[in-house]
Amino acid sequence: MFAPEPVPETDELPPGAPLAARMRPRNFDEYVGQEHLVGEGRILRRLAESDSLPSMILWGPPGTGKTTLARILARMSKAAFVPLSAVSSGVADLRRVTAEARERLRAGLGRTVLFIDEIHRFNKAQQDAILPFVEDGTVTLIGATTENPSFEVIGPLLSRSRVFALKQLEPDDIARILRTALEDQERGLAQSDVTVEDDAIEALAASVGGDARIALNALEAAVLNAETTQHRRVTVADVEEALQHRTYLYDKQGDAHYDTISAFIKSVRGSDPDAALYWLARMIEAGEDPLFIVRRMVILASEDVGLADPMALVVATSCQQAVHFIGMPEGFFPMAETAIYLSLAPKSNSVLTSYTAALRDVEATRNDPVPLHLRNAVTGLMRQMGYGRGYKYAHDYAGHVVEQQHLPDKLAGRTYYQPTQQGWEGRRLRERSDVARSEE
Repeated sequence: MFAPEPVPETDELPPGAPLAARMRPRNFDEYVGQEHLVGEGRILRRLAESDSLPSMILWGPPGTGKTTLARILARMSKAAFVPLSAVSSGVADLRRVTAEARERLRAGLGRTVLFIDEIHRFNKAQQDAILPFVEDGTVTLIGATTENPSFEVIGPLLSRSRVFALKQLEPDDIARILRTALEDQERGLAQSDVTVEDDAIEALAASVGGDARIALNALEAAVLNAETTQHRRVTVADVEEALQHRTYLYDKQGDAHYDTISAFIKSVRGSDPDAALYWLARMIEAGEDPLFIVRRMVILASEDVGLADPMALVVATSCQQAVHFIGMPEGFFPMAETAIYLSLAPKSNSVLTSYTAALRDVEATRNDPVPLHLRNAVTGLMRQMGYGRGYKYAHDYAGHVVEQQHLPDKLAGRTYYQPTQQGWEGRRLRERSDVARSEE
């Protein structure tokens, strides 16, 4: 009978195992990131410490520690850990593993945590095969996926599992992991006679899109390469060579973040699609949050394109939905399309100027009463006081335009909106505005 032992404190690795495998955290103290789940008093830590681990789906980007977290949870629960990959396993493997898990329970050897990596790769029949054993407690399932489980995991299995979303690691998290690996005498690179420059660590941390595995393997490659040279120092150039692409010194909380988005916005505002695409690509490749970029484009669609092309806002909000739905890396398609559209659209800032003009008067007259004819007369007393008296219902008039005061008395006749000559605004809204104001 196959009876896997509980996960040991130090997993045995073959000689020459990659740094990412050697530095795999063994407990929550070594685990970096996901504080919302495993920090002191947080839900996953509480569940593991109370030995009440449920079946669950860990959903998050690559390299965020899903497999490592599953191992730590199994170790804390003193359960056997049986990993399967949905890419290479099938129903026969599931039947074997669940039969062995049942035998373990009968023999009093404890529970089994069945870890299925990339569970979204299992088809419906394969997921159905797991369901009875999750339902009767034969195994505690921990599935890992980079895809939205709402779409990729069957409903019955999803309803019997808890979904925990892991967040992409921040550059500061990656830098901390890299420095730990450089200082670790037993599993890391502390015994290497190589110095790694701080700029190289920061550049590497900012260039891997939150993937700790890629960062550690690139660091190891750069250190090994430096050991064969005379300078024995890892620089930004060495990191670029290890990654096989240029790194981007881009701090998402610092000057580069604000400077680059500013350049992007001003390129779009200046109707330069080529520059807009360049700055967009710079941000995407540096690991900028794509929804941050899209939010700026939605704002830009109203602030700088505005009523010169009302479709700009529709395109920008559709981009937000598309990027949220498909994610990255394919999200660059709708983002680039939107950047080009906004760049080439006619520009008008009349929304901004007219609103700020109205706001100035609001600040000066915010306590002025609403004209009586614009108030709703919902009681007899209010009607007696003149509420609603003389109000003209716009639909009773040609063109839905009425000669009627709609502003407070002090502001009667004030004009805020000044349509430009640009695009749709110049062709349609200007004429409509002139007609409306001629009736006042």
